[in-house]
Amino acid sequence: MASVTTQAALGVSRPSVCRSGFLTGSSVSRLARRVRPGSNPAPTRSLKVEAKGEWLPGLSSPTYLNGSLPGDNGFDPLGLGEDPESLKWYVQAELVNGRWAMLGVAGMLIPEVLTSIGLINVPKWYDAGKVEYFASSSTLFVIEFILFHYVELRRWQDIKYPGSVNQDPLFKSYSLPPNEVGYPGGIFNPLNFSPSMEAKEKEIANGRLAMLAFLGFVVQHNVTGKGPFDNLLQHLSDPWHNTIIQTFQGK
Repeated sequence: MASVTTQAALGVSRPSVCRSGFLTGSSVSRLARRVRPGSNPAPTRSLKVEAKGEWLPGLSSPTYLNGSLPGDNGFDPLGLGEDPESLKWYVQAELVNGRWAMLGVAGMLIPEVLTSIGLINVPKWYDAGKVEYFASSSTLFVIEFILFHYVELRRWQDIKYPGSVNQDPLFKSYSLPPNEVGYPGGIFNPLNFSPSMEAKEKEIANGRLAMLAFLGFVVQHNVTGKGPFDNLLQHLSDPWHNTIIQTFQGK
């Protein structure tokens, strides 16, 4: 939930009279009588105003999106999160897919940039599947399927029974500290970042942006046959003629 907290400190420290359109005549007299030299200043009070973000101004948020979740802007036009159990799953699914998208976008963009400037020589991300590896594509698929299936099963168990998979099943001496679902900590948090609400908001926002970027990379390649960095260089070489308009016109 995107929430905005505004702190307004209200206090009077010494008597002062200012000529303003809001304080004139009797208003100034009443203020002067109320605050006299030598009197104790009024205690400072803190006014906290919270405004919950909305994905569409004027549209009320669903009751089950009450602002307690990171990145909650009240966006659920299909009502997918009405069921509390489904909502818990969708929260974790978005978080994990956002993390994979951030890794994927970085893995697509950085090698393309470094190869284009001549620092490394690796295939572009859209040609990576054509390269011969230590095993065939079908063998690699089976290995990845088994490994991911194991990891996803354990993650699902952690969602259903938080903390139930914190201990390594093979190496019993290794275990994770008590944690919140989706934020395991321990070896998965080597820099010891605190899972504060601000950090969660930033992570989910960047994850959503990365998912959109990944989709944009794929569509862009299907249309132009190039990666994002090559398209950027092409546009910068002739900004007035290498644009999206000419791309859709087939020029």
